[in-house]
Amino acid sequence: MGKRHEAIVEEVLQSSSSAAHSLVAASWCRSSLKHGLDAGANRTLELVSGSDLTQRRQRHELMLDVARPLLDQLFQTVSATGCAVMLSDNDGVVLEARSLAGDRELFDRVGLTPGGVWSESREGTNGIGTCLIEGRPVTIHRDEHFATRNIGISCMDAPVRDATGRLVGALDISNCRDDHSAAMGILVQKIVQDAARRIESGVFRKHFAAHRIIDANLPGGDAALLAVDRDDLVVGATFAARHRFGLTDACLEARRTASDILGRDESISFHDSERAVLRQALAQASGNATKAAKLLGIGRATLYRRMDKAGLLRD
Repeated sequence: MGKRHEAIVEEVLQSSSSAAHSLVAASWCRSSLKHGLDAGANRTLELVSGSDLTQRRQRHELMLDVARPLLDQLFQTVSATGCAVMLSDNDGVVLEARSLAGDRELFDRVGLTPGGVWSESREGTNGIGTCLIEGRPVTIHRDEHFATRNIGISCMDAPVRDATGRLVGALDISNCRDDHSAAMGILVQKIVQDAARRIESGVFRKHFAAHRIIDANLPGGDAALLAVDRDDLVVGATFAARHRFGLTDACLEARRTASDILGRDESISFHDSERAVLRQALAQASGNATKAAKLLGIGRATLYRRMDKAGLLRD
């Protein structure tokens, strides 16, 4: 089986067009041509040191605080099928793992255990590493792995991002049993994606706990959340919200209003909080006082007086 797998990998590597048509083929090419890996190599298991693992967990303390109870719930859902649940950091190092006692020795033996390194540059095509490279959900089923030593594993993964939309890890469900079919993998993939969204939402809500959260999610969609301050200016957005509304860091730094981002037509009025109105007008005018005054229908001198009264600093 191993020699046959290596022959298939070599055939794909020799094809000039395969990488353009398949995520797996593209990853195999990266594994060989970019990372210099050999599909048939019998490499030793790599684990980071205990102190290194502790430091990585400390760096991702917020994500882990949110994720741990969700990992427990997720494991309860899939454990009967022989699946293990893992959460890695953005280097592909497993931070947390859940598995049945009877299966733990098997997962430990292949390196699907806390401290295990599953970057694509280390292991070639695999669920955790390829998910981190692609930045999207992936399923790597058995012989879709690059390394022959990993073709007995099925991996279903989804990326996990922090409160700023930055990729910080991968949520993984893996199975080493022979009876784990590709069809089962499709079902598990949906479960892992939903769990990853819940982790992202929890991280975002905890990070912006002092702000109001607007849920702009569509039914069945990703975790599109916005964080707004007391003046209705958006100060944070999840990856999904950034993608849906075309938001960049520059957009968020400019403090656009939630109404503007959500496309709601709400006229500016001094019947609302004066401070909020002033900040919204300035945000819509990109900080230009003359334009902001025109939006409000007042003179610039009046605008400055009201800004001073509201405690807003002038540029």
